[in-house]
Amino acid sequence: MNTRKKILGIGLLLIAGFLLGWFVRGDEKSADNGHEHHEEGSITYTCSMHPQIRQDEPGDCPICGMELIPASQLKNGESSPYILEMNPEAVALANVSTIRVKSEKAEGNISLNGKIKINEQRIKSLTANYPGRIEELYVNFTGQEIKKGEKLASIYSPELISSQKELLEAAKLKERQPGLYEAAKEKLRSWKINEDQISAIEASGRVQSSFDIISDIDGVVWARNVAKGDFVSRGSSMFDLVDLSRVWIVLDAYERHIQHIRTGDPITFKVSALSGEEFSTRVEFIHPVLEESTRTIPIRSEIANPGGKLKPGMIVQGKVNAKMSGNGSLVIPKSAVLWTGPRSVVYAQVGTSDAPAFEMREVELGSSLGENYLILSGIEEGEELVSQGTFSIDAAAQLSGNYSMMLRPEVKSMEVTDAFRKQFTGVIKAYLQLKDAFVESDVQQVRSAISPLLGKLDEVKSDQLESAAKEKWREIISRLPVVLEDMEKENDIADQRVHFEDLSDHMIEAVELFGVEGITLYRQFCPMAFDNKGAYWLSEEKQIKNPYWGDEMLTCGEVKETYRPGEKVMKDPGHEDHSQHNH
Repeated sequence: MNTRKKILGIGLLLIAGFLLGWFVRGDEKSADNGHEHHEEGSITYTCSMHPQIRQDEPGDCPICGMELIPASQLKNGESSPYILEMNPEAVALANVSTIRVKSEKAEGNISLNGKIKINEQRIKSLTANYPGRIEELYVNFTGQEIKKGEKLASIYSPELISSQKELLEAAKLKERQPGLYEAAKEKLRSWKINEDQISAIEASGRVQSSFDIISDIDGVVWARNVAKGDFVSRGSSMFDLVDLSRVWIVLDAYERHIQHIRTGDPITFKVSALSGEEFSTRVEFIHPVLEESTRTIPIRSEIANPGGKLKPGMIVQGKVNAKMSGNGSLVIPKSAVLWTGPRSVVYAQVGTSDAPAFEMREVELGSSLGENYLILSGIEEGEELVSQGTFSIDAAAQLSGNYSMMLRPEVKSMEVTDAFRKQFTGVIKAYLQLKDAFVESDVQQVRSAISPLLGKLDEVKSDQLESAAKEKWREIISRLPVVLEDMEKENDIADQRVHFEDLSDHMIEAVELFGVEGITLYRQFCPMAFDNKGAYWLSEEKQIKNPYWGDEMLTCGEVKETYRPGEKVMKDPGHEDHSQHNH
């Protein structure tokens, strides 16, 4: 029956994906057919750089002066294999809903497994206070319950017999030699013979041949280290008793969870053998050492055990109610994520309600807290993510030939050390200051920004990089000083901008290969630079401030790509190789 249900479920998903793909393709086909029969007066014209400009007739953009084009051409020109465009009907069929990503103090239950264990603080070892032979043994097996005051064994001790004789002889002379009498009593005390026992020996006038070992706690025999007839020396461990009135709950936390767990966090747990019962306690101790065999860290708590129903060794299913430390973290529901191993997929809403479009993003997941994941990289606060219907959108993307969970481009980014990325981020910050000088169209300000950039380039150490990454960096760094020196020699801002475009291409290539730390960068494009050949640059601001035109056309341009900290850049066959761009 389960197999039939699974087959039926898979069939329904495939049918839903097919219908979604039909809606997507059908919408595109109807749009194309409609375009063929449009009269010129019904065509909407827009600017490729400023899509907010819309009018019913041809003309020039009032912002940048570019010739307006039909909006349908703009849509085709901006298509991306990462973005799936859908019509509202397809979105409704897929039952898609979205959420706004926000930073919040995450809280949720972390599910952990563990065991009930003996409270090591309640284990007591009973040792022999004097040497001798075990005459009688009243404890016959481990696990035997013992009450306080109960006899555990009897010991015959020649040394103790000798000490008793000394006491009885000294007692006869106690009036004349009280010091000798007190010394004999003190010797017995050293054997842990109490005052009542000493008085009983003195009153009887007879030597006691054996003494009983008495339990001074309630508990369970955890270990029996002697047998009848054994000889024991003073200090030998005879029995280990454990008090099970309080036990430990030890849960195994994985490395990814441990950063979120604090002492005092509430714990609830259940035991399979006690169905229907739920127990509550709190984290009391987090072990400082990782257990390498399991890659877990023990989390310990203590709980009362009335009636002894919690047995050491029982399996526990526990939940720790954990809270993120700090001001907040990016949190998204698990339903928004298609998990595929180290690289997981989400879909961001980049369209509108009338023209929905969803961009595939690869994200780095942090810990799971309850029904949520913490996000380390790949999305930013304020973005809108698909929270329901993610699988249906991904299926439609596959049918449309777009990138999807199963079909993704090769990663372009290379693995580098944290120290190298930090140093390279310093280079990018110096580059951004140079870019700002070009926005101001100030020749001297440009020259002043060149020297700090050269200094930051000298600070980058590539010794620890792997050979492929090191070779790429050497290839890039070999060109940059020459570009900057040529830029510094120019006396005209237009000539400097030619070198800046060359520099920007190399910087973009390096950012895509090595990534940056702590800042989000935007690859921006001006189509009118250099006689409409176009040119790219990097900016820390999403707002366009054009370094190739300055005040002449400050806002001319658009964001082509966003580079977020920790996010991998993919190889795209249609992506321009900036390091090879020439005029």
